[in-house]
Amino acid sequence: MNPDQPIVNASFPQAILHVDGDAFFTSVEQATHPHLKGRPVVSGKERGIIACASYEAKALGIKRGVGLWEARRICPDLVVLPSDYESYSIYSKRVFEIMRRFTPAVEEYSIDEGFADLTGLRRLHRMSYPDIAKKIQETIHKELDLTVSVGLSLSKGLCKIASDYRKPNGVTVVRGRHIHLFLQRIKLEEVWGFGPNTVQLLGKHGLRTAYDFVQRPEKWAQKLLGKPGLEIWHELRGVNLLPVTPNPKPANVSLGKGKTFSAPSADKDFVYAKLVRNVESAFIRLRRHKQRTQEVHVSLRLKNYQQFGLGARLNRATDSTPEVLPMIRALFEQLYRPGLEYRATQILLTRLESATDSQLDLFEDRLKIEKLERLSKTIDEINARFGKHKVHAGTALKIRAGAKNDRSEPPWRKLNLLPGETDRQRLYLPRLNIKI
Repeated sequence: MNPDQPIVNASFPQAILHVDGDAFFTSVEQATHPHLKGRPVVSGKERGIIACASYEAKALGIKRGVGLWEARRICPDLVVLPSDYESYSIYSKRVFEIMRRFTPAVEEYSIDEGFADLTGLRRLHRMSYPDIAKKIQETIHKELDLTVSVGLSLSKGLCKIASDYRKPNGVTVVRGRHIHLFLQRIKLEEVWGFGPNTVQLLGKHGLRTAYDFVQRPEKWAQKLLGKPGLEIWHELRGVNLLPVTPNPKPANVSLGKGKTFSAPSADKDFVYAKLVRNVESAFIRLRRHKQRTQEVHVSLRLKNYQQFGLGARLNRATDSTPEVLPMIRALFEQLYRPGLEYRATQILLTRLESATDSQLDLFEDRLKIEKLERLSKTIDEINARFGKHKVHAGTALKIRAGAKNDRSEPPWRKLNLLPGETDRQRLYLPRLNIKI
């Protein structure tokens, strides 16, 4: 293939947009705390490991996943904050709301990135596709004081690579007739969907760039990498095989909930209480999605990050927390080792099925089952009205007795409530830390 020969002889037979937040968590912190702008900021104080680093911190060599002690050694003036997931969620929803002003076809890919299909909207907005992309970026910055990087091209695979090309606050437009030029600048490890093993495999065949990969015949890509590799091959050539899905159907596979303690603990009652709280949260989500589980897996993580887990099959699928707690206790007793300090607990629910398609068993206690279902429904209604976990298992009272340390500090938003707000009930509004 001639490297000067276009792969697609058109600009935008379809237009797919990818919006990606720039250091999203710390950008939200800097937006809500303007005095932090221009300073190196990281989130993740409650975990002891950096969850997100601002670009000022990244410039000093501080990255996600680095321990706080090491980050402070690199930068003694580093601003370390506990993660404020409530505020991050609020800003995320507002980013997607802005995107939906321009097109209803918006897919929320993660908390800080999403896809949008702009095809056919030039006449409606009276501007070109690149101008629509820039307008979305400008509106997000103007209204939320956040920067996002934007990629615009013919497929999800291309626009996701493009959004990362000029970070932060960049706009990268890859028209159809320029795809071949763009791919020559993209290394294999930068291709969405290629992991380290795939990159090494392709490297053994003499490939170095995304362009090298799309030069190979279609059958070669399929034979070497199977269906996933063939999809990537087409996506890189501008064929949109992965349409933007505004309401993706959740995978009926598993559901989990885990929580890291602010301070590791060897208190058996406290560790079990944290596990029960995770179980309650997981089953709240399970009922919200109208599903039941027939298999549960419990895991405990030590202070040194070693993890131990056990799973068990239930006699029948259930969405009732009280019904499953005896088994949770039994699994916990087998896993817990006295004298060791634990830093996290996790529950994973698998073998999910629809709660609306239940079948009666001849030998099951229907009266008991119906009572448990009514109990769960009542608890959900009370918690929905007065705040999550207002009604909870008595075991969870032990959570309050947990050890505290400098990582136990709650986010600023939880410490600065508006009139009428409580620890569990707050207005779904961001609050700016500005002194007047």
